[in-house]
Amino acid sequence: MPGKILLLEDDRLFGETLVDFLEEEGYEVDHCTEAKCVVEATYTKKYDLYLLDVNLPDMNGFELLKQLRESGDETAAIYITSARDKEALVEGFVSGADDYMKKPVDLDELILRVEAHLRRIKGSSRVEVGEYLFDIERLVLYRDGEPVQLPKKLAQLLALFLKNRGEVVSTEEILEEIYGEEHPGTGALRVYINKLKQLFGKDSIVNIRGVGYCFEA
Repeated sequence: MPGKILLLEDDRLFGETLVDFLEEEGYEVDHCTEAKCVVEATYTKKYDLYLLDVNLPDMNGFELLKQLRESGDETAAIYITSARDKEALVEGFVSGADDYMKKPVDLDELILRVEAHLRRIKGSSRVEVGEYLFDIERLVLYRDGEPVQLPKKLAQLLALFLKNRGEVVSTEEILEEIYGEEHPGTGALRVYINKLKQLFGKDSIVNIRGVGYCFEA
């Protein structure tokens, strides 16, 4: 159940341990050590889950999440903190947290909680796209209940677009997602873009010149 996680942890060594562990489990993780980094990151990218420390040098983690909630950000959030008193637990949930873990963190428990929250958020892995139904996890496109054959890389591109529907995805991110670090350039990508437009309509994908693409079907 891959997803995008934003981690806020000012202990760099512990933070790097969490990042390595979560990435091994297939998650994409951005690591911030300050609250202001989190605010900036949420302006530029949409995340599936926040993992937030509480005691920070520049802002209390409770206050940070409260500000995010007041701005309309409803991304699921789990606090990871050394605080053990009942008042801190209550404050955490009042500020908008979905869960709460105490340090030292058991990594096996952490991944179970992360997966549980993402299952509730994402629900079914099948997404409607016009007259089609696309299974993001299995990379299978259906029409009238019958699978439509798609090349694997085209299916990967469609999955990336649907995970970021309505948002601009940079050309670099697309190429890295589909081909890895060594990619053939933008020519092959344009071929895939045109094939998706044939399926979902010429206006389904908007080219943001010099930046990337936005899937709007």
